[in-house]
This record gives sequence, structure tokens and C-alpha cells, in this order.
Amino acid sequence: MNIVVVMAGMVFIGLMGFANQRGPICTVGAIREIVTEHRFVRFAALMEAALWVGGGLVILNGLGVLPRVPHGYRAGAATIIGGSLFGLGSFINGTCAVGTIARIGARHWAYLATLAGFALGSLAMAWRVAPSQLDDRSVVLMASVWLMSTCVVLLIARLLMHGQNIWRASVLPMRYVWSPHVATTVMGLSFLVVLVTVGSWSYTDTLAALARGTAFDWSLSLLLFTALFLGALIGGWTTGVSGSGLPKGAPAWRCLIGGTLMGVGAAWVPGGNDSLLLIGMPLLLPYAWVAFASMCITIYVATVIAWSGRTRTADLVER
Repeated sequence: MNIVVVMAGMVFIGLMGFANQRGPICTVGAIREIVTEHRFVRFAALMEAALWVGGGLVILNGLGVLPRVPHGYRAGAATIIGGSLFGLGSFINGTCAVGTIARIGARHWAYLATLAGFALGSLAMAWRVAPSQLDDRSVVLMASVWLMSTCVVLLIARLLMHGQNIWRASVLPMRYVWSPHVATTVMGLSFLVVLVTVGSWSYTDTLAALARGTAFDWSLSLLLFTALFLGALIGGWTTGVSGSGLPKGAPAWRCLIGGTLMGVGAAWVPGGNDSLLLIGMPLLLPYAWVAFASMCITIYVATVIAWSGRTRTADLVER
């Protein structure tokens, strides 16, 4: 592979890590916001990430520069089980696979145990044979020229809107904590560049392949892994505040347990929520939406139970 192309892929993978830390973006945090504040800002931002990647795929396909993209898997009971396990693991971990990068970028080193746990969970499921891929082409890639033009207009309008908001705030883009919508837009567009340069890549898929002994390009994945975490670390460093306002993270033992459950769940789906959000869902692959919905419902139920318990305890203390 051309070194210039690889370098471009690394730069935009790093930008994804930077945006992820500066956002921050997390499915657990989004569900927690719904339960505790009755707001859907973060969840809407997550959906926006999938929307922009999907629109970008339509544009790239229309221009004839879209490389081969993964096919989907058949949705079934295993998909639901995997999504639920991944959601439970994310709740125990205190953040999902995407949010884990932000935590590490904020120098919450306990979350390195999440990566170790994910690898252990994937290794424990090495016996499981991944379901066969479907041959059906994504409906997104069969979009008309009219839809392609619409996606271009909407994308430009959204970028101008973000630029106007930053200008009105009279701040430099590198010197403030981005809103979830800005972060997801940057992540989505960066992922499209990564897709064109080095192909579809997610760190959870790489960890799973490493644990299961699946053949893949080790050197390229190591470079992309390094770029992702360097981007997140730079994002944390440039805020000037350790943790970027994130709440205190989980202890290492919870990260290990949560990461292990996430690894087991990802083997059942298959795929982590980063690959679901940036690959499967934008392509409108049913298994990805089923798995993500199962994950969100599990996190929601666990959050409601935990929040209700805290509320009752607080009431008792006040009495």
C-alpha cells in the first residue's frame, strides 16, 4: 500500500480519536442523559454519525471511488444476545467501546483494562464460528443520483452550520470542548476518508482478530491503533483539563469485567458498537440495527435500575 495513502489514513484515524475525546461520544452516556435528564442530545449525535457516514457512502459510491465494504450478517437470536451482553459490559465498564477511547485520552488509565478484557472475551469465544456473510448489496449503495445530490447539499449545510456556531462563540476550534454533534460530524467524515484510504477499520474488530488468531495486516493495524490513541491523548492534552469534564471512571476491575463481557458480546453479534455505528448502521444492515437496539435497551434498563436505587437511597438519607 502506498505510504502516502497509509499516512492519510493514520491522520484521519487520529482525528477520529481526537474528536471522540473532545466530544465526548458514548452510548452509555447518551442513555444516562435520557434517563437522568430526559434529553436526547447525545443519542441524536450518535445517530447523526451514522447518518453522515451513510450519506458519505452514497456520495463516494456515486463518484465511483468507494472501495469494497463489508456485507452484513443474518440477524437472529445471537444478534440480540450479543447486543445485550455488549450493553451490559458497557454499563459495568461505565462507557462503551467508543467512549473507552475518550477515557484513555483523558488519562483514565484504568480503561486500558477494558481493552485487555475485550481481548480476553474475544479469546474465550474463539470457538464460536462467525455467521456467514449475506451476499445482498446494501440498499444505500443502490441510491439514485438524486439522493446523492441531496446528501451533498445537506452535508455542506451542516458543515456551514457548525462553522457559524463556532464563529458566533468567538472561540478557536482547538480550544474548547466540542459539542457531541460537532464531534460526531468530524468522526463520520474522518471515517469516510479512512474507508477510502485504508479500508473499513475499527479497533474492536482488530482486538477480536488478534485474540482469535485471525489473519490480518498486523503492521497496518498497529499503525492505525497507535494513531487512534495518540489522537485521543492529544485531544485530552489540548483541553488543559484532565478528563475533559468526564465523571470519575470505573475502577480497573470493573473495566476488566466490562471489557470481557463486551468482547463476548461482540463475538456473538459480531462486531463492537464502533463498527456497528460507523459501518453496519450507515449501510442499513439489519443485524447492526438489531444489535445496537438490543445494546441500548440493556443499558437503559440497567441505568433505570441503578438510578432508581440511588434515588431511593438519597431519599432515605434525607429522612
